[in-house]
Amino acid sequence: MLNRVLDQSKQFALDILHSHSIAVDATSGNGNDTLFLLDNISKGKVYAFDIQQQAIESTKEKVSNHKHIENLALINDSHENVLKYVDRDIDVAMFNLGFLPNADKTITTLSHSTIVAINRILSKLSVGGRVIITIYHGHKNGKDEKRAVLEFAESLDQHFYNVLMYRFINQKNNAPFIIVIERRRLNR
Repeated sequence: MLNRVLDQSKQFALDILHSHSIAVDATSGNGNDTLFLLDNISKGKVYAFDIQQQAIESTKEKVSNHKHIENLALINDSHENVLKYVDRDIDVAMFNLGFLPNADKTITTLSHSTIVAINRILSKLSVGGRVIITIYHGHKNGKDEKRAVLEFAESLDQHFYNVLMYRFINQKNNAPFIIVIERRRLNR
C-alpha cells in the first residue's frame, strides 16, 4: 500500500536521519513532527518553531517526558527567523503548511514567510539534506501558499537540488501533498 501523506513525510525524513542530525520543525503545531524528530535524533538537535504560544505549549506538553528533551529548542517565533537560532548545517526540515488543528483557523502560515524560511533553511542544508513540506491548501491562504511554494520549488537549479512532489492525483477536496527538496551539492 502507498503511504498516507503524513506517513510518507516522516519516511522521507527517516531515510536520512541519524543520531547526530540537526533538524528543524518549522511549524511545531501540536508537536507530532517534533516528537518524531526527537525519537530519531539521540545526540543531535531539534529546533521547533511556531508563532502561536498555544502550539508551543502543546508541543512542550507532548514531549515533556521525552528521554532526549535536552536536544530540543522550542522557539516561539516565525520560521522565517530560523537563522537567528540555527547556526549549524541542517539535515532535515519539516513544514506542515496551513493552520493549527483545533485552533483559530484565521491564523495560518503565509506564502511570504514560508518562502523566506525555506530559502534560509536551504542556505544551511547539508548535502543529502531534505526540506519536507506538507501543503494543506483547502483554504484561501493555502491556495496562495501552494502556488508560491510550487513556483519556488520549480525554480530551484537541478544541478544543486532534486525536487519531488508526492501527491495522490485522484483524491478530491484539496487533499494535502508533499514537496521534498533535497540538496545534491553545495552552491554556496
